[in-house]
Order: sequence, then C-alpha cells, then structure tokens
Amino acid sequence: MFDSFFSFKNKPTVSNTSTVLLSKEKIAALLHSKLVAGALLLTVTGIITRLIGFFYKIFLSRTIGAEALGVYQLVFPLFMFSLSICCGGIQTAISRYTAFCETKKEARLYLYLGMAASILLAVVVSVFIYQYAAPISQYFLQEPSCENLLKVMALAIVPACIHTCVNAYYYGTKKAAIPASSQLIEQIVRVVGVYVIFLILEESGQAPSAQAALWGIVIGELSAALFSLTVLRFQSASGNLITAGKNLISLGVPLTCNRIALSLAQSLENILIPASLRAFGYSSSDALSLYGILTGMALASVMLPAVLSNSVSVLLLPEISNAQAKQQTERIKSLIVKTVEFSLILGFACTLLFLCCGNFAGMHLFHNHLAGVYIRILSWICPFLFLGSTLGSVLQGLGKPKTVLAINLTASSIRIGFVIFAIPVFGMRGYLWGALVSQIVASGLAYVSLKREVLK
Repeated sequence: MFDSFFSFKNKPTVSNTSTVLLSKEKIAALLHSKLVAGALLLTVTGIITRLIGFFYKIFLSRTIGAEALGVYQLVFPLFMFSLSICCGGIQTAISRYTAFCETKKEARLYLYLGMAASILLAVVVSVFIYQYAAPISQYFLQEPSCENLLKVMALAIVPACIHTCVNAYYYGTKKAAIPASSQLIEQIVRVVGVYVIFLILEESGQAPSAQAALWGIVIGELSAALFSLTVLRFQSASGNLITAGKNLISLGVPLTCNRIALSLAQSLENILIPASLRAFGYSSSDALSLYGILTGMALASVMLPAVLSNSVSVLLLPEISNAQAKQQTERIKSLIVKTVEFSLILGFACTLLFLCCGNFAGMHLFHNHLAGVYIRILSWICPFLFLGSTLGSVLQGLGKPKTVLAINLTASSIRIGFVIFAIPVFGMRGYLWGALVSQIVASGLAYVSLKREVLK
C-alpha cells in the first residue's frame, strides 16, 4: 500500500487534475482581488510601521521615562479629537463616494471638495488650540505641563488632514499602495526626526523631553502630506459640484458628529484615568507614570497585531459599499462570515502569544514589571477588539453610522464607568477589567446588528 502511494506510476486522474487546476484558478483569482491584494499590502506596511512604532515606544520609555511618556500620551486624545472634527466624517465620505464614482474625474471632485473643507476646519482648530493651550491643559487635561505640547501638536493638524483625505481617495479607488507608502514614510520620518532631535539635545547638554518627542509627529505628518500631494498632482476634476457637495454633507456631517461624540467620550476616558488613580491614593507623578505604562507600553504591545484587522477593516468599507450598491447580498454575507472567522482566529492566537510572552516583554523590552502584568491582563481583549473593529467597518460600509456610533458610545461609557467607580477602589486593574467588558459588549452588539440587518 505504501509502495503504491509513493510510486511515480500513480499519476493523477483527469478529475484530480481538473480539481488542481480549479484550485489554482481560485488562488490566482484570490491574489488578483483588489480587496485581498490591498489588504496584504496594507498589512505588510502596517506590520512594518507598527514594529517601528513599537520599538519607538520602547525607546521613548527608556529615554524620557514613564512619567514624561504619560504626559506625552495625555496629549493624543485631544489630537484625535481635533482630527475627528476636521476630517473624521469627511474621510469616510470621500472613500465611500469615490467607490461609487464611474470616472476618475468625478472621484477627484469629491476629493477636492472634501479636502478643502477639511483644511479649512483644520486651520480654525489649530489656531484655537494654539491660542488657548494654557486653559485647555489646565482645565481640560488637568495637567498644566501639557501647554507647550499642545502648541506643538497644533502644527500637525493641517498636514494630518491633508494626507488623511488623500488616503481616503485611494482607499475608495482600491489603490492601497499610496496610503501604505504614506503611512510608512510618516512613521520613518517621525522616528528618525525624534532620534536626531534627541542627539542634538544630548550634545547641547539638555535632557530629552516629551515636547521634543512631539515634534516628531509634526515632522512625520508634514512628510506624509508632502508625499501625498506630490503623488496626487492635482489633475482636473469634473462632475456636478452641487450634487457632490450635498452628498459629502449628507454623509460627512452625521459621521463627523459621530466621530466628535465618540472622540469626546474617549478623551474624557483618558483624562479621567490619572485623576481616578490619584483618588485611589497615588501621587500625581505616580498616576502619570502608571498612565504612561498603560498607554505607552502595555496597549502599544497589545495593539501591535491589530494592524491585520485594521487593514482588512479599511478596505472592507468600499468593498461592502460596492456590494450593497449592486445588491449582492450573498457576497456581503460571505464577507461577514469570513471577517468573523479571521478576527476570532487572529484574536485568540494573539491572546495565547501575550499570555506566554507578556512578562518577557515587560521585563526585557520595557524594563518594567507592571507593563508585563498589564499586557497579560489585556491579552484577553484581543479576539473581541479585532472582531468589533472589522464588524464596525462592515456596518459603516452598509451605511449604518448611527449603529456604529451607538455601539462605540456604549463601549466607551462602560469604560468610563469603570474608570470613575472601579479605579478608585481597585486601582488600574479596574480599568483593565472595564476594557475587557466593553470590548465583549461592543463586538456582541455589532454581530447582533449585522445578523438583524443582513444575516437573516
């Protein structure tokens, strides 16, 4: 039996040969799929940029310390809140309507209109933050040392909006190479720029600071914006200006309101963490240090594999929009099922990885025992984090931004509740438990919503 199995005389039958050819054809078709090719490209680029960012966080934690890292991380919620005002909804609107356009000129009309509106909003927000950096840092962030950081951060908002809008255009046209390159350039220039700044400070006898690190964001965003504008080349556009404007407003304004509400909730959550840690009994310095360990070390580690689900999520939106426009219900169902399978497999694999390697990462990479403890606890959110993000993108593609907003606000409210009530009693573990509960609820609500809408 074994001889005949390994015998060269045992040639494939016609049916077996046709099966092999059919499989090859399926594989070739899969590789030529824009969704798969784009997701692979974004995944590879995302892995590279996340790895760069991961080791960059290690570099910052060892260079400026946990407390300064906490101050550095405290500015980011406001930065994301600013971007949600300036380009959050516009980005999705550009991507969605670009996917519907039959000609490149019509697609560029949506890009130009959306980018003009985004830049106008960005200028207003940047000037406001720069002008009122002192009261914002004192009363909103509750950390006066953030004033100079906010002034530096304000300079990054306009270029960030420019390359975000250009990336949205290329996502809509299923050309992931430009966004992937932009992402890689931004990350490399940021890290190299900060490293050069730190070398200059070291030679002049000054200690590296959070403000110096924040200049890296400005340099990185400027480089990404210049690259995006160079590639775009501002070719001519055509179409009905009024119709395009109405379409962008009809989708962009509700989405922007959604993003603002969600970003405000997330900002409140992050701002309340140091305050709740002080209520638990920590000093202001220790509270900022713990916040830096959580956001700059533990979450940076756990979010590293999320690049895989994020890449699929970004490209799912226009793909689902196209399928919906063509009334391809079965294709939508197939995409949802594959998304759930992919997210759960990836998530549980990451949970196992962080459970086994969390302590090693904390002690040997960040030189911090607490970072390892936080990583091991946060590992359990991976399956639900990945599932929630991809299913949320499917709901966005189906034109259900209100559902996504309700789900995200529910999850954020749960975390805020744990921050306010659990952290003062249990310390940081109260937040970690809240993060797990919120992700389970969010992914469950997203699946139930899709099952009611599509999987009937």
